[in-house]
Amino acid sequence: MQSVPDARTDERLPIYQRLKDALAERIQDGAWKPGDAIPAESDLAAEFGVALGTMRKAIEGLVVQGLLERRQGRGTFVRRADLGNTLFRFFRHTGKGGRPLAPTQRLVARRTGPAGRAAAAALGLAPEDPVLWLKRLRLVDDEPLVIDEIALPLPRFEKLATVPAADFDELLYPLYERVLGVTIARATDRIAFARATAAVARPLAIATGDPVVVIERTAFGHDGEPLEWRRSHGPAERFSYDVEIR
Repeated sequence: MQSVPDARTDERLPIYQRLKDALAERIQDGAWKPGDAIPAESDLAAEFGVALGTMRKAIEGLVVQGLLERRQGRGTFVRRADLGNTLFRFFRHTGKGGRPLAPTQRLVARRTGPAGRAAAAALGLAPEDPVLWLKRLRLVDDEPLVIDEIALPLPRFEKLATVPAADFDELLYPLYERVLGVTIARATDRIAFARATAAVARPLAIATGDPVVVIERTAFGHDGEPLEWRRSHGPAERFSYDVEIR
């Protein structure tokens, strides 16, 4: 039987809170991966030597927090954040007749270098700290739609410096998980508008000075640590924001 842990939290906290933190640590450490079913509440209660109601309260706290999800008749699972192509919700990507087209992505450049001010501020680094920089072009029907600049802290993401370029054709968050065991749990996006610089206009096949949408994203792990910063540019004429308010 495992004792109720207090390594990460104040032992004066309620038992369910300390249990909640212990279970969250299993997710953060990769013992339970996104999509995995966690053990039954009764088994976990027996493992930690607590009442079933106490364990249930701890698990419910993780459901509310968004780390776990309940599936009717199947159990409780580690929630997989659905962030893969969320950036494209801001851009129209339909073909003739309004049919939806699947976006593709292509790695344009990869290098290591200093984080700089914007990425450093988002990632909790010093501007001179090294990061892995990725530049990736996203296309729809072979037409450029978005150019991404992505900063990843070193040495945590160092393995990606030698991953075959073709691997970056897939969505990045599953790639992080597969190669590094790093899981993105949530992200924040900030949207602004600007004029395209030459460096932005060239890969997007637009004119320098054309209006573009700028989306800055910071992605976080389950423990709240910032893991990725990216700045994405796309033609303003393709920008679309749709929301349902109830």
